[in-house]
Amino acid sequence: MTIELYNDGEHLCLAFHDLVRGSGIQANQFLIKHGGHTALIDPGGALTYTPLSMALGKLIRIKELDYVLASHQDPDIITSLDKWLMYTDCKVVISRLWDRFLPHLVPGYSEIMDTSRIISLPDKGEDIPLGDSVIRALPAHFLHSVGNFSFYDPVSKILFSGDIGASTNGSCNEPVKDFERHVHSMSGFHKRYMGSNKACRHWVQMVRQLDVQMIVPQHGCAFADAETIDRFLNWFDNLQCGTDLVSDQDYAIA
Repeated sequence: MTIELYNDGEHLCLAFHDLVRGSGIQANQFLIKHGGHTALIDPGGALTYTPLSMALGKLIRIKELDYVLASHQDPDIITSLDKWLMYTDCKVVISRLWDRFLPHLVPGYSEIMDTSRIISLPDKGEDIPLGDSVIRALPAHFLHSVGNFSFYDPVSKILFSGDIGASTNGSCNEPVKDFERHVHSMSGFHKRYMGSNKACRHWVQMVRQLDVQMIVPQHGCAFADAETIDRFLNWFDNLQCGTDLVSDQDYAIA
């Protein structure tokens, strides 16, 4: 399913849902189109490549895709990389901590990829040009991955947050309506996969400096109104997770 997140006639943001069939982890993929320039965020792996490329082919000239943006290195983020490199002229944007691992994803690496097609993000992030606009890569380190980024689109004011805000309630084609009920689908995942409350607090402090109209995670539902966004940020700001929760018992010999 393709969902329009934003469209002003010149700038378009789309989400692709429910492309995974079978028992694979459901994930969302995203397209930002600004004029004649396009960026694909977290395109996924083999389970999503064919349906995603077919959906994109109805909207853009895939060969001319400008970027594939990878928030981090996981299989459901970037393992279809070889196909995007082969069939498009895209550049790949990923943390500098993970760029040297990309050859493991690309058979015949030397034939279809060279270093000029990799944009290695410094830890502090940077702005990625998209025509006369940009996509801002924002640090989200230790919030699921040691080298991790969220992507902010200043035109639509959408924050593509990766695994931050992800929920495990499967198909989710509408934004969160009842935050208290929704928390239960986020809590276990965030407690295990987020590094620590310190990292959460720094990320929230950064995000609150932006004009964010929507937060769209890689799994599950979006947060699409001011009240729900604020409630999510407050929850995440106070979340005890990761190393906050470990004890001697977690490292005991069985």
